[in-house]
Amino acid sequence: MPQATDTERDLHERILDAIDAGDYPPGARLLETELAETFGVSRTPVREALRRLESQGVVTHEARKGAVVASLDYNQLGELYAVREVMEGLAARLAARFASPAEVQLLRDMIAKDRQETDPSKLAQANKRFHRQLHLASHNRVLSRTLDPVRRSLALLSGTTFTAKERPEQSNDEHERIVEAIAARDENGADQAAQAHIASAYALRLRLEAER
Repeated sequence: MPQATDTERDLHERILDAIDAGDYPPGARLLETELAETFGVSRTPVREALRRLESQGVVTHEARKGAVVASLDYNQLGELYAVREVMEGLAARLAARFASPAEVQLLRDMIAKDRQETDPSKLAQANKRFHRQLHLASHNRVLSRTLDPVRRSLALLSGTTFTAKERPEQSNDEHERIVEAIAARDENGADQAAQAHIASAYALRLRLEAER
């Protein structure tokens, strides 16, 4: 199988980042001509990037639409949250062991800033930044690399739980409990708080899906 060129690898990451940022939500069409124009490349690397994304389950093909951003079905949703719950708990546990005081303070500052935000889409992005920083604070590169595709898969969820009135304050309170356990070097407490946070998000996600 031919090796991907630097342009193809870079474009693959750029399209992933755009999907992660919500520029291309689940179900959005991915037209080769439009992507080539947007990213300033020819259609050949776009075609190869889309093939790679399809092999990763990020892109699928529909009969009338062509390439579209994939979405998670009910079972995939449960599988994703089950894995994420355990892995986020491990990240918090390791952060309680290895995070520096500066990293703990950064997490606290992020929570304080997030408490001032009210826009659901911005809160969703802020939540991703918080968890990415939590992963970095674990100081475990294998875990961070393993969590990356899990984090990417969250972009395949329709909408955000932050549209629920209670979720912004609830999420920030849960983040705070994680960080305070990390600051106290309470590994078990950090693990439990992180798992409870993901379980809470999953329960709300199920409720919102049922109300659609």
